[in-house]
Amino acid sequence: MKKDILSMLPEELEAEILSLGEAKYRASQVGKWLSRGARSFEEMSDLPKSFREKLDEAFYLHKPSVLSKQVSAIDGTIKYLWELRDGNAVETVVMSYQYGNTVCISSQVGCRQGCAFCASTIGGLVRCLEPSEMLDEVLFSELDSGKRISHIVLMGIGEPLDNFDNVVRFLKLVNDPKGLNIGMRHITLSTCGLTERFDDLAALDLQLTLTVSLHAPDDETRSKIMPANRGRGVDEVVAACKRYYQKTGRRISFEYAMIDGVNDTASHASLLCKRARDCGAHVNLIPLNHVEERRFRPSTQGHMKAFMKILDENGVNYTVRRTLGSDVDASCGQLRRKMEKNAAGN
Repeated sequence: MKKDILSMLPEELEAEILSLGEAKYRASQVGKWLSRGARSFEEMSDLPKSFREKLDEAFYLHKPSVLSKQVSAIDGTIKYLWELRDGNAVETVVMSYQYGNTVCISSQVGCRQGCAFCASTIGGLVRCLEPSEMLDEVLFSELDSGKRISHIVLMGIGEPLDNFDNVVRFLKLVNDPKGLNIGMRHITLSTCGLTERFDDLAALDLQLTLTVSLHAPDDETRSKIMPANRGRGVDEVVAACKRYYQKTGRRISFEYAMIDGVNDTASHASLLCKRARDCGAHVNLIPLNHVEERRFRPSTQGHMKAFMKILDENGVNYTVRRTLGSDVDASCGQLRRKMEKNAAGN
């Protein structure tokens, strides 16, 4: 069975090249071609033909194909739907900011977490992405868009900490100075709060930014909209955030989607202030993206202003996420969901 060469760390690639009877420096040559987006060994023109044939016998490469590409007429945000080697599809979004271009990538095909306001989890988890597939999301988004990617957020389809080992390997690959060389402090990982993995991630001291999709400060509300809260609880989530901050020195952010009549009351705001102070978290308020299959609606402007006033009065640091790509199925999972519905004839 052929091996996934793009998922190999540099030292692993060197060992594989040596096992083929080739010189160690050949691994660096192959690595350069891979980082440029080569998707056949025949493309590696500075390698001997005999070596390329060995590579083709031992390893596989796959180029994801664009099933759909939507470009926002409002702000230039680009949303891709990529077809993977097994026919499954994931979404990737390229967004431009003053500080550079950010790519939002998926870590799984589907999601098992069941958040009630999210399109990604409709249909459940199909499978986890390989490190090479996540790397391809970054690389081919850059190549196709022509925009140099400087930042990465793992905030697309899937729960990154539910694909822990592959995600960690991806992070090491994308951070490799001989590869895409994207600094860890330019990478954000978003989780719904799988607290059992927080300490594992902290122990690696990767210096990335961890954001927690809190979305409610109390167990009653959070358990209704986020099944992942059941069996863990907000107290446990906050405690895990505090440990992560103490271990890494990296401040946590709370993602908080403002949902009309669900989590946007004054009591929610007051309790959120306490939660944020308990672990030194920054709060990122998010105007909810409406999903066709979900009943939830974004908070009204009045509720948003009243909520922010309470955060201001309590001295909590917060931002309101700028809405990008509102005209290109902005919520993660919507584009993939449309494809599935069309395929089913719905």
